[in-house]
Amino acid sequence: MSAAPEILVLYYSRYGATAELARHVASGVERAGAVARVRTVPPVSTNIAGDAPAVPADGPPYAETRDLEECAGLVMGSPTRFGNMAAPLKHFLDGTSGLWASGGLVDRPFGLFTSTATQHGGQETTLLTMAMPLIHQGMLWVGVPYTVPELSTTTSGGSPYGASHVAGGQGEHPVTREEQRIAGALGERVGRIALRLQAGDDA
Repeated sequence: MSAAPEILVLYYSRYGATAELARHVASGVERAGAVARVRTVPPVSTNIAGDAPAVPADGPPYAETRDLEECAGLVMGSPTRFGNMAAPLKHFLDGTSGLWASGGLVDRPFGLFTSTATQHGGQETTLLTMAMPLIHQGMLWVGVPYTVPELSTTTSGGSPYGASHVAGGQGEHPVTREEQRIAGALGERVGRIALRLQAGDDA
C-alpha cells in the first residue's frame, strides 16, 4: 500500500494572517488523509550585499525546489501586493524553470489562498495571477465549490478561486470562522484529489 501523499502548503506571510490561513489549510489536508508539508519563503531585498539565512529563526523551514518535486500537490498562499502575489513567492516560483522543462509538476493539483487589508483589495486578481505560473507547469487548479456552505455565508474573505481573509488596514481583524472553514475545505479538497490521483496511479 502506498504511503499517504504529501501536500506542500507553501506561503509567504509578513504580519501573520496568511500564516494563519496556511495552518487551517494544513489541517484540512490532514483531514483528507494526506500529509501537509508546510514551508515558507524568505523575504527578498534590493540589498544584494547579503543573503537570507538558510533556516528561518522560527516557524516552517524555507522551501526548496525538491519540496515541489516530492509532493503530490500544492496549496500556495500570499498576501496581496497591488493585486498580485508578493515578490518573495514570485521569486521562488521564478526558480522552478527546471521543473517546467522536465514536466515534473504536470497533473498535480493545486489550490490558492491570500489575504488583503481591505474587502476590495485585489483578492480575486491575486488568486488568478498566482494561478498563472502553476498552470504553465501543467498543474490542475482546485477551487472552492459552493457545496462548501461558508462560501455563501461569508461577509469577509472566500471565493470559488481560493480561500482568503480580510485583515484590515492594521491587521485588526482576526480570521473569521467562515474564512477558517473555507481554508480548511480547500486543503481537504486538494488532499482528497491527490489521494484519488494516487489511487489511479496504483491501480
